[in-house]
Amino acid sequence: MRIFRFYKTGMEWFVDLPEFIEQGGSIGDLQMVDGADKMLDIMSDNTNEVHLLISKEKFESADLLELTEKCDPYIGGGYYFLKNYEGREINKSMWLCQVTEFVFNDIPEQIFIRREKPQ
Repeated sequence: MRIFRFYKTGMEWFVDLPEFIEQGGSIGDLQMVDGADKMLDIMSDNTNEVHLLISKEKFESADLLELTEKCDPYIGGGYYFLKNYEGREINKSMWLCQVTEFVFNDIPEQIFIRREKPQ
């Protein structure tokens, strides 16, 4: 379980993951696209930053991202579906790239999330 900071510059969302960059990754790999950007607009209440507690294990008040398609290794990552977010029906799909594998050491079947106040 870990809190991740997501931030928006202009129209583009990124995850703040310095250890990925330190290990040779690029900032472009940290950009949230293909539905994940739209979900971050919702999760942030259309602001430029949001902090999410994220885990493969279920925890209190968490919403569920369910894997619907694991992508070919050439593309990496997988497509996830978010049915509800903070009690609202969302029904949105998003692609989470290969950085998901960096964070979890695999592409989990389920990812649990909850918005957190910045610390």
